[in-house]
Amino acid sequence: MSEGGTAPVDLADLPLRADLRGQHPYGAPQLSVPVPLNTNENSHPLPPGLVQDIADAARRAAAGLNRYPDREAGALRADLAAYLGHGLSAKEVWAANGSNEILQQLLQAFAGPDATVLGFTPSYSMHELITRAVGGRFVDGRRAEDFSLSAAHAVAEAERWRPDVVLLCSPNNPTGTALDLDVVSAVLSATSGMVVVDEAYAEFARAGTRSALSLLPTAPRLVVTRTMSKAFGMAGLRLGYLAAAAAVVDAVHLVRLPYHLSALSQAAARAALAHSSELLETVDLIKAQRDRLVTELAALGLSVSPSDANFVLFGGLPDAGQVWSKLLERGVLVRDVGIPGWLRVTAGTAAETSAFLAALREVLADASVRETVEQVARQA
Repeated sequence: MSEGGTAPVDLADLPLRADLRGQHPYGAPQLSVPVPLNTNENSHPLPPGLVQDIADAARRAAAGLNRYPDREAGALRADLAAYLGHGLSAKEVWAANGSNEILQQLLQAFAGPDATVLGFTPSYSMHELITRAVGGRFVDGRRAEDFSLSAAHAVAEAERWRPDVVLLCSPNNPTGTALDLDVVSAVLSATSGMVVVDEAYAEFARAGTRSALSLLPTAPRLVVTRTMSKAFGMAGLRLGYLAAAAAVVDAVHLVRLPYHLSALSQAAARAALAHSSELLETVDLIKAQRDRLVTELAALGLSVSPSDANFVLFGGLPDAGQVWSKLLERGVLVRDVGIPGWLRVTAGTAAETSAFLAALREVLADASVRETVEQVARQA
């Protein structure tokens, strides 16, 4: 009999839900490396003035931590609505602990056991994982070989599966490609279910790319999700939000946990929003590095997916795992997203981008790696 602690037990010994057996949790490697470019974080540090304002806001909020936070996060939602514009009001915005919790709440409200959720992979892997977590069935409409998604194909898949929820991602993760709004409009017309457009990387889109927010006035079944993790550089805050008809927010109220968003999170997010102009100054810097990556990766003879995000997907690698490992040996961590022959790299600071490109050139200079890359390029 053991002394202290818990009884020894394996996961297989527990009465786990049958549909979760054999599954693996989501998670990118968290390794301590000089150049971490695998999770699409904003590499630029927060402005000192904002750090001080967050500390002051947290101090004020701490004085009332003996009480529950504002359950409705009313002031924060008003600030988020003002940031988004498009005539939105606080009652048409909802906030939670990261956009993943937003997606979970939406699927709890509109999908759940035995419901069908349609997605188009390769895309954000959490869409399928959250669907499974709420007991729904994820069906894959697949994207074209060049990672594009046409209105005709999206409509055909919506008519085929008649989903309760359609999940679209624009710009798409991990490919970086943005959607034309005619795709969103066509899907809305082709289904009676909810249509969720994940716009986590919207602030990085190239000029002329329109947000699905513009469709909200005439689309009561449309939801647009956003995050403060990327453009705002607040990944550690865990603050995601949605914009939709007020009735959608009412639906989410039915499944959200009470007092789900802490007083400290609300205070820090409001402080950050007050510095939005200053924070978003880094977006242009990141976009410049993204475009630099696109140009220089193509010059190396690699395939590159056009990107409207803060990352670039590059391919033409006969063994992506080998290249990933060799980059890691040189202190550079990128993401193996599971697409054969492709890797994804975050657009970091200018110095980080230079370090990545230098490391990649060293890896590709290896005779065996270079030869196989050139063979793949000739066959493309």
